[in-house]
Amino acid sequence: MATKKTTTRSKSTKAAAKPAAKPAARTRKAAAAAVPADAAEVAVRGTDSPVLKESHAPVVKDSPVPAEAVKAEAPAVAEPAQAPAVAEEKPARARKSKAAEAAPRAAEKPAEAPKADEKPAEAPAPAAEAKPAARPAVLKPRADGGMLREITPRPQQAGNPYKPMLATVVETIQETGNIKTLRVVLDDPEQMAAFTYEPGQVGQLSVFGAGESTFVINTPPSQKEYLQFSVMQAGEVTSAIHRLNPGDKVGVRAPLGNFFPYNDWKGKNIFFVGGGIGMAPIRTIMLHVLEHKADYGKVSLLYGARSPRDMAFSYELDGWLANPDLDCTLCIDNPYEGWPHKVGLIPNVLTELNPSPDNCVAVLCGPPIMIKFTLQALEKLGFQPENIVTTLEKRMKCGIGICGRCNIGSHYVCVDGPVFTMAQLKELPPEL
Repeated sequence: MATKKTTTRSKSTKAAAKPAAKPAARTRKAAAAAVPADAAEVAVRGTDSPVLKESHAPVVKDSPVPAEAVKAEAPAVAEPAQAPAVAEEKPARARKSKAAEAAPRAAEKPAEAPKADEKPAEAPAPAAEAKPAARPAVLKPRADGGMLREITPRPQQAGNPYKPMLATVVETIQETGNIKTLRVVLDDPEQMAAFTYEPGQVGQLSVFGAGESTFVINTPPSQKEYLQFSVMQAGEVTSAIHRLNPGDKVGVRAPLGNFFPYNDWKGKNIFFVGGGIGMAPIRTIMLHVLEHKADYGKVSLLYGARSPRDMAFSYELDGWLANPDLDCTLCIDNPYEGWPHKVGLIPNVLTELNPSPDNCVAVLCGPPIMIKFTLQALEKLGFQPENIVTTLEKRMKCGIGICGRCNIGSHYVCVDGPVFTMAQLKELPPEL
């Protein structure tokens, strides 16, 4: 009720302040003095003004300050109704509240009377709107009773990180019935000459009009003539990639993600395990290690697939088998006529080979089910978690840790991965 009385008196006071017999200059002076008061009211509206009207309700509702805070503070700032005495002395200031007095002093002082050939002074600009307070981190409960940690913001790359580099497909290879390899060259010669990456890093390969997906760059960094991506057909984007031919244009955002810590493996034996399309990332790090064989001990490879027809890079297998620096073992899931190599699932063949865990690092990549049981086999063989390295396959959208599509707890697969040690995986939340 106090609010309505104050508003009514303010209206009557304004009517009394405009007698027809007074000179025009005095009328302008009163009007100019009244404007700053209204401006001050607008500046504090929605926070703590005691003269809120019913028409102001939408403002309070949409205000960045929570409505509960407005309701809690309104009684504290409301003043007793003493409008009669105030109205007699200073009509123009009858509607001012304590909150309005906190506005800039320039808004309180009435403007000087304008000259005859000048218009009344305009009201000063309203005070800047209050910014919403930063929301506290919301921790979500975990299945085991713990709490998920807050996701760490990631710095953005220079320029526009979403803008791909234009590239041209120069060669395609049909590896298997559903795996195709593309070799692409960046259209800008300077970009192509300056392009560098590490084994295990990935790139976003885009088909204009279809979308983009993440694939490992499966050539070693020493390969400067082209970038190679091997793609398994599984959806709309990968189907569009499979329809590409030499001369077609694509987009490339690369390099992204982390890489295999090959510098930490120097002086150690390395046992590579690849399954199906998982041979693509294994290929890039294996070829890089073989190029620097003097820095490492024994290098071994176990590569398996469902059948000989499902083995990618079949044109390189004979060279791998004949390489004196590589102990290569091939296997398929079921017997196949004319197959001269191992038959059996990868975890079983790995147990049969029985590699020694002493001074050895195991690196594996493949379908999730294959990784699950191969990790168990390696642990039974005595490999320590810090000496087991694998990659995670989780849908990545932006590739730079902005969208949060591939987060696992406080980690992003696209930034903190895709390469992880088994010790790191054990620290991730159970949502993996």
